[in-house]
Amino acid sequence: MLPAERHRRISTVVERSGTISTESLAEQLGVSAETVRRDLAQMEKQGHLMRVRGGAAALSVVRGLSGEEASFTERSASQQQAKTAIGRAAADLVRSGMTVVIDVGTTALQVACALAPDFRGTVATPSLLVAAELSTRPHVDVLIPGGRIRGGDLVCSGPLTVDFFNGLYADMAFLGSGGVDSSAGMTDFHFEENATKRAILARSALSYVLADGSKLGRVAPHRVCGFEDCTGLITDQAPEPSLASVIEQSGAVVISAGHS
Repeated sequence: MLPAERHRRISTVVERSGTISTESLAEQLGVSAETVRRDLAQMEKQGHLMRVRGGAAALSVVRGLSGEEASFTERSASQQQAKTAIGRAAADLVRSGMTVVIDVGTTALQVACALAPDFRGTVATPSLLVAAELSTRPHVDVLIPGGRIRGGDLVCSGPLTVDFFNGLYADMAFLGSGGVDSSAGMTDFHFEENATKRAILARSALSYVLADGSKLGRVAPHRVCGFEDCTGLITDQAPEPSLASVIEQSGAVVISAGHS
């Protein structure tokens, strides 16, 4: 089993169990305890979990609050290859002349970074980081709403932001997420910002949820939408069969972005 696959399976098991021993992981993966210890050390550095005596714990357990989002710095350092691949897959869908919405989050920022150099069009975003990334593009009109700024992600939210996106009709939208689950659908962490996401979904001809493999099967505190409310999911890993089945039955599609 390749390290990337082991890490994915470890993430899934730790998130579901909360805490788990090194020996149990080794048995489930069919590898030595020493291999698991090396994997856990690497995954802790990447911000996926925390090592505890004799095993590992999910970050939600360590923080003592299941609805707490990791800091922007932690998330920026986590799943970098996956987020880059997702960003490229999303940007490949964009064509010149489009009006595109790029949402907030470290993965959404990679969509902005991956837009073709010759892209001509309009990008609307609640993220000042996305706006800054595209501000030097001579052929891109960048639109940002008013509202209150949240630190870290530097995202606009509130009534002004929602009103802005209620008045914008986009060809395509890319939305960041906190979790994607077969029962809960798309969820996220910031209640006020979810109203912005719903306005974006309601006014976009095509809309894609962005989620790296660590978010598949995870549920954040606030529901944004069901899969029937979006065009599809862009992820770096194949969803578990139960999740894939729910997405397919809703009429949405899954776009898998391989690491390059």
